[in-house]
Amino acid sequence: MTTILDLMRHGEPVGGRRYRGQVDDPLSEKGWAQMQAAVSEVVPWTRIVSSPLLRCRAFAETLAGRHGLPLALDERLKEVGFGAWEGKSAAEIEQDAPGTLARFKADPVNARPAGAEPLADFHARVAAALDDLLAQHAGQHVLLVGHAGVMRMALAWALQIPLEHAYRIEVATASLTRLRFDADRASLIFHGRPHLDR
Repeated sequence: MTTILDLMRHGEPVGGRRYRGQVDDPLSEKGWAQMQAAVSEVVPWTRIVSSPLLRCRAFAETLAGRHGLPLALDERLKEVGFGAWEGKSAAEIEQDAPGTLARFKADPVNARPAGAEPLADFHARVAAALDDLLAQHAGQHVLLVGHAGVMRMALAWALQIPLEHAYRIEVATASLTRLRFDADRASLIFHGRPHLDR
């Protein structure tokens, strides 16, 4: 039995690019437009699962309502907690401690911001959510609306990528990634598409 999981990152939030973590900023007008352009009227999904944070949830609710799809919110799909970096831009972080972002990207397991959620804990909660999703919706085509960090953890979980390499994966705003699950085998079908094929 084949299960398809499409991962969609949220569009641009109000306030632009930041290490937002669990700060609950809404989508900007540009962010709404990005997400609408990504899906257009193509809706191959049987259901939608979303992070409860507003930048994901609002679009998921709108899309589910428009197409009559069941929607579930899962707290485990929130973005990673960034601790002292929550809500800060890259420039603000670098101003406070030059070189800190390079260290983080080189070693995201150990070079974490003060008070941040441990990467292994983040991976474990996303993996638990995805294990449940696959068990409950086997044979379906599910859209997960989430965050860049959640998508990195999903790819690490599905493809057995070491956590220390997770931040080598770029996740564009409002992009789509598809994973296919056949029994216990996961395959990456595409990553980072700006829209589904029309």
